[in-house]
Amino acid sequence: MTNEERLAIVKRFRIISLTEGTSMLVLVFIAMPLKWIFELPDMVTYVGWIHGILFIIYVLVLFPTSRKLRWSFQNALFGLIASVLPFGPFLFDRKLRKQEQNLEEQKQ
Repeated sequence: MTNEERLAIVKRFRIISLTEGTSMLVLVFIAMPLKWIFELPDMVTYVGWIHGILFIIYVLVLFPTSRKLRWSFQNALFGLIASVLPFGPFLFDRKLRKQEQNLEEQKQ
């Protein structure tokens, strides 16, 4: 696998990760307060569905990504744990961004 292919994989996973993380924050910090404070439960229903689908995509893409990029078990586990924490995907993104930068430097 070439560096350009690895770079494309990292970029794709970063987009999925940040989208999933953002959906979790919207669910926890916007939809849930709207449900409990303003009695608008529909927000949780819709945002919850979107977040659920994004979470499934994240987990399904995590394992092939970790295999293709030859991540260590600890790195893949960190990615999995990050998916269930409200700010986890953003913390994991630091590792992904560093890996992306290394791949871009090797490309030049």
